[in-house]
Amino acid sequence: MSAPALVARAWHPHGHGAPSGRVALDYDSRFLRRRVLTLEDGRRCLVDLPQTVSLDDGAVLVTEAGDEIRVAAAEEPLLAVTGDLARLAWHIGNRHTPCEIHPDRLLIRRDHVMRDLLARLGAGVSEVIAPFRPEGGAYGHGRTHGHDHGHDHGHAHGHGSAPGHAEIGQGHDV
Repeated sequence: MSAPALVARAWHPHGHGAPSGRVALDYDSRFLRRRVLTLEDGRRCLVDLPQTVSLDDGAVLVTEAGDEIRVAAAEEPLLAVTGDLARLAWHIGNRHTPCEIHPDRLLIRRDHVMRDLLARLGAGVSEVIAPFRPEGGAYGHGRTHGHDHGHDHGHAHGHGSAPGHAEIGQGHDV
């Protein structure tokens, strides 16, 4: 396989214009530092960031040529949770489970243990396929894996927050 045509060494939380490409990544794949991604148009891009970042839906990778590649949350298997959302969100958060919050439901990744727990708590639980855009951590953007006090979490060129398979749009580590 030939070398990727594009190289991205920087990212931004939001785009600044029309992107030159798009890549759809699931939640796990949006946590990256160095990986080859396949864009929706078939082009390949080597992502080689200075540190591991958690990219949210709508973030952009910036190529060496200055083009932007839009990152989209790919559809993936989730559980839709309904019921007493405040109480259920507390139990989900208490288990450090990433959660997307809506006025009428919560979305979490499919997990039989969480499904059983939530059902025992009286929740309605159904399987859905949807993009997953969970809330960021309490200490800023990104994932809730630990928290780091006193270090730079800026969004300067090429930097982002740091705290996490191969189908079209998804990548593999290099």
